[in-house]
Amino acid sequence: MYSVILAVVLSVLPVTAFAKSIVVLGDSISAGYGIEVQHGWVALLQNKLADLHSSYIISNESISGDTSAGGLARLEQILSRHKPDILLLELGANDGLRGLSPPEMKNNLTEIVRRSQKIGAKVMLLGMKIPPNYGKRYVEMFYEVYPQLSAELKIPYVPFILEEVALNPEMMQADGLHPNELAQPVIGEKIWGYLQPLL
Repeated sequence: MYSVILAVVLSVLPVTAFAKSIVVLGDSISAGYGIEVQHGWVALLQNKLADLHSSYIISNESISGDTSAGGLARLEQILSRHKPDILLLELGANDGLRGLSPPEMKNNLTEIVRRSQKIGAKVMLLGMKIPPNYGKRYVEMFYEVYPQLSAELKIPYVPFILEEVALNPEMMQADGLHPNELAQPVIGEKIWGYLQPLL
């Protein structure tokens, strides 16, 4: 009897009742700085999931200019609101551009990963790079944070997500830092290849 009632209840519940949550926690690269948000890589990933009739819904909690410390400060509210099954973590570039401490950035990202995992979320790290004018040693220290975190915390990471677009002027905005609309499908496809195993 109870199984019949349950079946009836499940049949009338909206599909969203069974939706799984993906949260993107990032900065301007994920927020779609300088382009229409519906053309950003996050929106393109959601479209791909919809085309595949996936139950995952992406919530974009990215803010232009955000740092690893800013993301950590916002994290508890985000986790409480979305209870994500998957967290795509794209932070750190603004730490580097401001010359902040790579060890401090690593600590912040580590805490974000651990708190997210504590509620059952799978975390994937999206790697970034910064311009070489900050000096070879600093740039190396910055970029090493991502593979180090991946190995230490046993989480997947995508090496520099702008690899295919950063040196292509046709895919970058005039500031040379932010990808334009043409670059978004390229970024989305790169991330998609790493995301699929987590779904």
